[in-house]
Amino acid sequence: MHWMSQNELRERFLSFFESKGHLRLPSFSLIPHNDKSLLLINSGMAPMKKYFTGEEVPPRRRVVTCQKCIRTPDLERVGHTARHGTFFEMLGNFSFGDYFKKEAIVWAWEFLTKDLEIPAELLWPSIYEKDDEAFSIWRDIVGVPAERIVRLGKDNNFWEHGQGPCGPCSEIYFDRGEKYGCGSPDCKPGCDCDRYMEIWNNVFSQFYNDGQGNYSELRQKNIDTGMGLERLACVIQGVDNMFEVDSIRKILDKVCQISGKTYSADKNSDISIRVITDHIKSAMFMICDGVIPSNEGRGYVLRRIIRRACRHGKLLGIERPFLAELCDVAIAENVAPYPELGERAEYIKKVISIEEERFNATIDAGLAKLSDLIAEAKSAGRTELSGEEVFRLYDTFGFPLDLTREIAAEAQLGVDEETFRSLMQKQRERARAARGSIGGWSDDSIKLLKNLPKTEFCGYSAPVTDSKVLAIIIEDEEGTRFVDEVSEGDFTLILDKTPFYGEGGGQVGDTGRIYGPDAEAQVTDTKKADDVYLHIATIISGRIRVGDRVTAQIDEARRRNIMRNHSACHLLQSALRRVLGTHVEQAGSYVDDARLRFDFTHFAALTPEEIAKVEELVNDEILKGAPGSMTEMPLDEAKKLGALAFFGEKYGNTVRVVRMGDCSIELCGGTHVDNTAKIGLFKILSESSVAAGVRRIEATTGKGVLGLIARERQLINDTARELKVQNPADIAKKAAMLQSELRDAQREIEKLNSQLAATKLEEIIKSAISVGPVRLVTARFDGMELDVARSLADEIKARNPDTVAIIATNNSGKLNFIAIAGAEAVSRGAHAGKLVGSVSAITGGKGGGRPDNAMAGGRDASKLDEALASAPATLSAMLH
Repeated sequence: MHWMSQNELRERFLSFFESKGHLRLPSFSLIPHNDKSLLLINSGMAPMKKYFTGEEVPPRRRVVTCQKCIRTPDLERVGHTARHGTFFEMLGNFSFGDYFKKEAIVWAWEFLTKDLEIPAELLWPSIYEKDDEAFSIWRDIVGVPAERIVRLGKDNNFWEHGQGPCGPCSEIYFDRGEKYGCGSPDCKPGCDCDRYMEIWNNVFSQFYNDGQGNYSELRQKNIDTGMGLERLACVIQGVDNMFEVDSIRKILDKVCQISGKTYSADKNSDISIRVITDHIKSAMFMICDGVIPSNEGRGYVLRRIIRRACRHGKLLGIERPFLAELCDVAIAENVAPYPELGERAEYIKKVISIEEERFNATIDAGLAKLSDLIAEAKSAGRTELSGEEVFRLYDTFGFPLDLTREIAAEAQLGVDEETFRSLMQKQRERARAARGSIGGWSDDSIKLLKNLPKTEFCGYSAPVTDSKVLAIIIEDEEGTRFVDEVSEGDFTLILDKTPFYGEGGGQVGDTGRIYGPDAEAQVTDTKKADDVYLHIATIISGRIRVGDRVTAQIDEARRRNIMRNHSACHLLQSALRRVLGTHVEQAGSYVDDARLRFDFTHFAALTPEEIAKVEELVNDEILKGAPGSMTEMPLDEAKKLGALAFFGEKYGNTVRVVRMGDCSIELCGGTHVDNTAKIGLFKILSESSVAAGVRRIEATTGKGVLGLIARERQLINDTARELKVQNPADIAKKAAMLQSELRDAQREIEKLNSQLAATKLEEIIKSAISVGPVRLVTARFDGMELDVARSLADEIKARNPDTVAIIATNNSGKLNFIAIAGAEAVSRGAHAGKLVGSVSAITGGKGGGRPDNAMAGGRDASKLDEALASAPATLSAMLH
């Protein structure tokens, strides 16, 4: 056994199984494709579940991968131990109905003992206690002595998750040596000590569990294996934990360099160093795969990971943004196996930097708010912060619970974590409910379609088809169900072939009509569940039956508008990449008959000049009248042509390539114009931010632009009429003249306010009363503008340093209090902020401010005089 780098180990594994006839697949995106059960890919087999279930056909029956994975259930433990991490890579070889136990076991042993040269005496296989077949393979074919083959129970060596495929496992353990053991003479794999470390798990998927504990043999048996790359590297490199593995250690060393800390010198610093080291890798790969920081779903996971790294940076004393600098090292260590990291490096760093800057800005505000909450709790005699307060702090400022808990503990306060977690759970449930499903259908309803054949889509070339009704589905008090016929109300229709485009790829579904032998139905939407098209329809007349021959006809005018907008989306992406740079990538889109919405990766708002340039480039392509073409070809061929893909999308072996002239070539399954001139015109309506590092452009084309011109022309004419301008071209001149008149009027108002304040000043100073060593003025003015009252208060403070004043205004029931205290009065203990807070509270209001100047609002005007009358006693209590 000799030392190898982590990158070399990855390549050795993949090459080994390629030599055994396996197809090497690149790591799937961390964003699951068509799998609502996961937020993020967390195992090697997760992206290939449908290959195992038979729902999809794998590209080959033997496959090998190194899969990026994220697991966050133990997020709070990351850093506190050297074992826990959020990011890891899972090596795996898979068989979909091809080879089985013998080959899987023999090849695993061959790779470890022959290719990596791990001494056989350091490896211990385990098997499910009832799996005699695996035992015989290990003993009789591989040659492992029977006493070194450990039988373990169902909890350890049988893989199953409720109803579905399942089977026994055979794991391979590495003996780390007696120094890691418990000292027991019976110590072996399965012991709770640290001596034996599992490095490889072979799952033999050979049974089907009916959910009632009954098992039957599967006709197609599969192999699913998993070996953590980081664990294997620990063995080969002879280190204790993944943070010591070569490529990870380089990131850790950079954290130490930035922070000025030494690893292993201080327990608390080590925790923070490990947190940052792990989290920067997770954040880097998640952003690269298209995850954006947000407050829900996988974006929330990313935000939490970045902010946790930021917070631990502060605990290490790092007071400047540093994560982008650290990201350079993480990218350099991982770019060879994952070249997309290099292609998206600037974008990844920008998203991380923006999130780091936002957190640094909000954490200070959060600390101030937390300080107020602690003060209020102590003032009220409470022993803990309420769960509602802590949740608001977390939700508004992104303030970590553990930091809240730590600071509260320093003030001898606890935290109501039970209520906090309850509120967090409710937020997650709301997010899950908001995600919805296909056309409002539940997952159980979609299962109804499992046995239906794929719908043949003819809509690229034919607006009308002669089709056969395969199924009719209705939803009533009995639930979602199949029926033989329908004569009224809403229903879903399944046809053998259709011209209706099913919503997908950002394009809305088609609408139109379906005509039967004696019926007519309006199609209001079209959805798609896998390859079955769902025509959401309403009966207009007659009766439609299963088996009927019908005519399916789309709304062609609407489809043409959709095609214009979709093709314009492609031209827009091309223009953005030319103006802003090739870091621009599609992050989402929406296309209907009225407009298009395009989300893209970019880290700053577009300037007016950039927007104008993008718009000009798109219209130039339209005016060229360039041909548009749609061609099916192998994915590899499309990539060679430079076709842009929606990153994170899963494509089959054959893809549809859409060209728009010479400027745009993309993978797309949507409908498009065959000549750019048919788009007509293109106009950007808005440009805005969606999330950190993601911008959004909304635009319209063709008749949408004509409608926009008509509406804006009407607005110009209406404005001219209101301004009493004969020629609309003179609107700007008339508006400038009115602005000048308004400024003159405002100056006159300010002059009159000053005069009014001066006349009131002498009057209220005469009403001052003595309160100890200072004078107090209280005054009420109904109908006085707040600016006048403020000027009056400032003048009192400037002329009378020994005076405290409270001026109350009442404008149609809206109460405001202004309090001032002169310099001499402040030195005697007067505090305008505390005084105005106490006085306004009597009216149901609140406020505060500095010792010399403060404001407050009020609610109950009937208590205004009572409030002012309380001022002398309140002021007296402050003075010394």
